[in-house]
Amino acid sequence: MVREFQVTFDAADPRALGEFWCEVLGYVREAPPDKASWPEQLEYWGVPEEEWNSRNAIVDPEGTGPRIFFQRVPEGKVAKNRVHLDVRAAPGLRGEERMSELRARAKWLVRKGATILKEFPPDGVEYGFIVMQDPEGNEFCLD
Repeated sequence: MVREFQVTFDAADPRALGEFWCEVLGYVREAPPDKASWPEQLEYWGVPEEEWNSRNAIVDPEGTGPRIFFQRVPEGKVAKNRVHLDVRAAPGLRGEERMSELRARAKWLVRKGATILKEFPPDGVEYGFIVMQDPEGNEFCLD
């Protein structure tokens, strides 16, 4: 049995957080079902303009990755994530070549609004990874 799922993020700014994750993952904003643009679609549905940024969804343009949904919530993030994304930024690489690639990707993501929390170099068990936060403080790993 094939099961579909989406990953959902609580957010203060669903549109901006979705744009960040589009950059990270190579995703695109989900297209509106009936109209040419989201403003036209939301007007068509009668959604008040102050609610236009209450939800956002991004999708893998190739259709293989899960849909990611962002929903506006009133409270901010207060604790460490219990679930996080591992962004496979250096698959197949090992040692310093791997860490160099991860550092370069981390530097690029910092320019997009991410924060580096901690680097874990290779230790004989792990290949090395970098823990980061997105612009709203959600942890993720460059792996």
